[in-house]
Amino acid sequence: MASTTPLQPTVGFDLDMTLIDSRPGIRACYQALAERTGTYIDADLAVTRLGPPLADELINWFPAERVAETADLYRAMYPAYAIAATPALPGAREAIAAVREAGGRAIVVTAKYEPNAKLHLAHLGIEPDAVIGDLWAEQKALALREHEAAVYVGDHVGDVRGARTAGALSVAVATGPCDEAELREAGADVVLAGLTEFPRWFSDYRSDN
Repeated sequence: MASTTPLQPTVGFDLDMTLIDSRPGIRACYQALAERTGTYIDADLAVTRLGPPLADELINWFPAERVAETADLYRAMYPAYAIAATPALPGAREAIAAVREAGGRAIVVTAKYEPNAKLHLAHLGIEPDAVIGDLWAEQKALALREHEAAVYVGDHVGDVRGARTAGALSVAVATGPCDEAELREAGADVVLAGLTEFPRWFSDYRSDN
């Protein structure tokens, strides 16, 4: 007889603009970086396109040969400027709790420098089962496969590509730089307005599977 026990999956979550609103902190860090290096950075513009790796943004403001060293400087400055300034997005804690309460595992897979990602989560009191950083778009499939994630939740078309590459269900939230139409066009299986909608969706998903 087939089991009727609901699925208890591993669910992956992106970090920036999925679990946390990192715009205030990143804006402050870019402003401090501009002052430190004497290089103009439009911090307000930069925070409208969060998601891709840091180097993809820095190349807009620094010569290619300076990007690596500037990225190291930014990451070193980041804890002092970005952690305290960054709130959790509405529903973030409840989304992690919904997975845990169902007996599943919640992991964070992000392009952010892993030590800084862990600082954000610790500061906010969000405790996933694992945090894997420094992975962007299709690269995220490496961690999703390793942890056997059935679902990946993110706000960017790159997150959709990562989920699809891993063979995971792509759940997109329209809380970042990509709107619902972009996320659907990229191949998201589900688009939610935000994580406040996740617990109800997740309950239905488990019942259906």
